[in-house]
Amino acid sequence: MYEYFNGKLVKITPTYIVVDVAKIGYLINVANPYAWSNLMNTEIEIFVHQVIREDAHTLFGFSDAAEKALFLRLISVSGIGPKSALAIIAAADNVGLITAIDNNDIKYLMKFPGVGKKTAMQMVLDLAGKFDAEGNAEKSLLNATSVGNIALDEAIEALQALGYRATELKKVEKKLQAEKDLSSEDYIKAALKLMMK
Repeated sequence: MYEYFNGKLVKITPTYIVVDVAKIGYLINVANPYAWSNLMNTEIEIFVHQVIREDAHTLFGFSDAAEKALFLRLISVSGIGPKSALAIIAAADNVGLITAIDNNDIKYLMKFPGVGKKTAMQMVLDLAGKFDAEGNAEKSLLNATSVGNIALDEAIEALQALGYRATELKKVEKKLQAEKDLSSEDYIKAALKLMMK
C-alpha cells in the first residue's frame, strides 16, 4: 500500500490530478484539484490511499497526513464511500465538520453530498470524540485506552487495521484495560475472543 508520492504535478482536471513519479503518471482523485493549480509543473508530495475493487484500482490523494487520516475515518463509517468522503472534505472546513460530529449536529452533516439522516447519525455514533483539539483525525479511536499501555494501543490499532469498527472495539476496551502486562499479540487474541462471544 502506498503512503505518499513525491513527483511532478503534470495535469489537473475537474476530478483528479496526474503526478509523474519516475516517468510513471499516477491518476489521483483529490477533493479539490484546482487547489493544486499553483503547483503545476513542480515537485509535490501527496499523501495517498489506494482502494482496490474488482473492477478498479483507484488512488485518492491528500495535501497532508491529517487530511488523509480524516478521509480514512470517514470511509470507516457505514454509508460513506471514498468519493463521498472526498466530497465531504472538499465541501467543508474540516474543523467545522469535526465540531458538527462532536456536537451531534445532524442537520449540518446532512448538508454534505450523499449524506442523509441515517448516515449523519452513523457519523456521530462512530466518530464523535475521536479527534483532538486541532481537528486532527490521528487521535486514537479509543480515547479511554489506559495511559502508557503501549501494547494495548498497538493491539487496538492492529484491530482497526483489520477492519473492526470503533463501536465494536469500545465494547471490549474496558475489559482489555483490566488485563495487565500482556503483549500486543495477547491483547489482540483476548479482544477477538471477547468479540466472538
